[in-house]
Amino acid sequence: MILVLGGTTEGRIATRTLDQAGKPFYYSTRGEEQEIESKNGIRLTGGLEADELIDFVRSQEIRLLVDAAHPFAINLHHNVEKAASACAIPVIRLERKYPTFNSSCILCEDYQDAIERMETYGVRRLLALTGVQTIGKLAGFWKQYESFFRILDRDSSFALAEKYGFPTEKLLTYSSADATETLIRQYGADAVITKESGDSGGFDEKQEACLKLGIPLFVVKRPALPSIFFVVTGEFGLRRAVERFVPDFYPLRIGFTTGSCATVAAKSALWALLGRGTVREMPFFLPNGECMTMQVDRVEKHPCYAVACVTKDAGDDPDVTHGETIMATVSFCVEPGIHFLQGKGVGKVTLPGIGLSIGEPAINKVPRQMIQNELRALYSGGLNVTISVPRGEEIAVKTFNPKLGIKDGISILGTLGIVRPFSLEAWTESIEREIEVAIALGAERLVFNSGAKSERSVKELYPDLPSQAFIHYGNFIGSTLSAAEKKGVDKVILGIMLGKAVKLAAGHLDTHSKKAILDKEFLKNVAIEADCTEGAIAQIEGMVLAREFWTKFGDTDRKLFLTHLMKHCYKHCMTTFSGDLTLLLISEDGEVFNLLA
Repeated sequence: MILVLGGTTEGRIATRTLDQAGKPFYYSTRGEEQEIESKNGIRLTGGLEADELIDFVRSQEIRLLVDAAHPFAINLHHNVEKAASACAIPVIRLERKYPTFNSSCILCEDYQDAIERMETYGVRRLLALTGVQTIGKLAGFWKQYESFFRILDRDSSFALAEKYGFPTEKLLTYSSADATETLIRQYGADAVITKESGDSGGFDEKQEACLKLGIPLFVVKRPALPSIFFVVTGEFGLRRAVERFVPDFYPLRIGFTTGSCATVAAKSALWALLGRGTVREMPFFLPNGECMTMQVDRVEKHPCYAVACVTKDAGDDPDVTHGETIMATVSFCVEPGIHFLQGKGVGKVTLPGIGLSIGEPAINKVPRQMIQNELRALYSGGLNVTISVPRGEEIAVKTFNPKLGIKDGISILGTLGIVRPFSLEAWTESIEREIEVAIALGAERLVFNSGAKSERSVKELYPDLPSQAFIHYGNFIGSTLSAAEKKGVDKVILGIMLGKAVKLAAGHLDTHSKKAILDKEFLKNVAIEADCTEGAIAQIEGMVLAREFWTKFGDTDRKLFLTHLMKHCYKHCMTTFSGDLTLLLISEDGEVFNLLA
């Protein structure tokens, strides 16, 4: 079993991530007021001291602890450390992301240091955003100077403030006014104090308000974590760590994209080129801002360039690039900017329509941005970057690259930086668990999308639905709809981008590229049935990617064609789902169309 501790935002991320396995686990919160919903989690409440935690770990045969508590929950961190050491089990710390400090910030080691610094700065009217638990720690200040504390609107919070003797009329609740700037103006504060609470604690909003109004922000630094904690910063890092420490918890492992591998290889090569040495593993950021770490196989530094190699780990996804070497060569150049050069085994673009210029190496937009972000953080001058895959040309024949006009190698891909396992059985099981959670939370309808990109567009249309109502079907549209039917779901919204829509319309309820291709004859027949012009029909033969329907068809032909295409999609979806189904078509720029309304 696994035990999660903490009722924070990170606690909710942890329970949501563990829920995907469909297996039971424990999660513990100090009180019952923290809202955490979980289908498979067994809820515990009440603080656990070290001896109690040790007894629980041993009696319940806990194999892994996940510390997802607040950064300032010092006592809990210490108790977790003691229990882990006594029981010889690992601890994953699900840590927050912390923004950089701006010039309004004055860092303080602890609350006494903050009091002394505020007195030195001449603060006389303070807005405290450190929480009700810190009223006692800041008593040395508020008993002398005008101070206002913002607290949660709970009876327990007011009771604690009263225990400390803090004036009730100077307590502010989140329900009265949330914006820091509004509170500063309303109460005439000449300074604000907060904790280094990270992104989920709204730290950026606080420091931006202070910078705008020209007042200091005193920041109590977060305490150091125990050295035995294995730190991750998001759901993917947490899942990878759980897979490492409890290998049988998830049915399949997630992996990395070629884009992530190329990013780590390029960063490792530049690291060596700058004289910082060679590394065995390198941290990097996913597109969602989550920091991950990847092993580096080899780094070589030469007088004018450096080379680094990593091995692609696609997890349990049967990707053709799994186990292949991804290599990056980085050298300085006089021209400003980062220049991507052709490397062995990476394809060259020879046709328009895929978002890259003809003649460019086939390194897609997101991997390019990932590489640029990492390299620019290390060096601002001109760089040449060559990504190579030694067996890429051989592998490429197993992909659709030749049909896309990408010659002599594979593409460097990956919009998430993470590969989710491609297994119908495992995916369906995971989807069923997610549907069960959404039903348990009372979601009035479920929203299925292929992934994060399409979800972002559709989510804006349904702001009142809980996050658990939004579920990714990946490529398994038919299996996902069947799972919804099996679980008795009445209303489903399915968001789909055009690439998958043309495959679904042709009857492919599994839209993976290995099982479905762009069927031009079928698409011509759709255009004919839709009464599109002969010129539009002729355009189809020269198309490489489905997205070209957005640009190569005129407005009238496009609407006729896409409406008829979605009718075909609807017909095939209804073979597996009998409820109320809404289909939304999503364009490349995120615009959403309900063509069947």
